[in-house]
Amino acid sequence: MARKAFIPSQEQRRLVTVLSSYGIWQEDIATDVGLRSPKTLRKHFREELDHGRIGAEIKVRKTYYRLAESGKHPYATIQWLKQRRGSRPKAAQEIRPAAIPDFVVTREKEAA
Repeated sequence: MARKAFIPSQEQRRLVTVLSSYGIWQEDIATDVGLRSPKTLRKHFREELDHGRIGAEIKVRKTYYRLAESGKHPYATIQWLKQRRGSRPKAAQEIRPAAIPDFVVTREKEAA
């Protein structure tokens, strides 16, 4: 006997959007909605998963911008400016010993 086709309700769509915006794993969202696999969740709720994640990131970035703009949080201001310039923290560079030249020319001290 074949399974009944899954038809998502508006309430389930809203729930998936909210849970996705909170950063809940898709496996857990699928379980909460009553699905057996995250693959089925992605099949029926792709837009909700994307919009939840994107909406959450927008809210967090708006808050971060307000903190940076206020001037009350200098660290946030500095970090925001660095991000806008595209500067990234420098990766630790490998330290190598200086190359030894093939020969060294020295001058003898002049006799006084």
